[in-house]
Amino acid sequence: MTFWLVKSEPDAFSWQQQVANGVEPWTGVRNAMARNNLRAMQQGDRAFFYHSNVGREIVGIVEVVRSAYPDPTAEKGEWVAVDVRAVGPMPKPVTLAAIKADPAFAEFALVRQSRLSVMPVPPALWKKLCRMGGWAD
Repeated sequence: MTFWLVKSEPDAFSWQQQVANGVEPWTGVRNAMARNNLRAMQQGDRAFFYHSNVGREIVGIVEVVRSAYPDPTAEKGEWVAVDVRAVGPMPKPVTLAAIKADPAFAEFALVRQSRLSVMPVPPALWKKLCRMGGWAD
């Protein structure tokens, strides 16, 4: 299993909407590096659901239930989407401030490439973030 982090602006699509919708296509990614990360996702992979702009925190965990397929919202290009389902909320949301305050995350893409909307999470950092958020994984 590979681990990821996906970002969404909560006023556009929130964790609460993800939970309510069950399985949701992760569409609208228009950055080549983020697209390549979506292409690498496999069924069964897990991702942190991160509220960007408002909140700036990890609020839940989703699981990939369908690997990459052509993004139905794209008018042209080789954009892809994956389908994810909510696994559960983070018991204690993990803020960007808390992540930045820990030197273990200095090279983490969330810190170094703040505009990237889909990024891998190394297994050791996944475990650390789960502990910080009170998630028993």
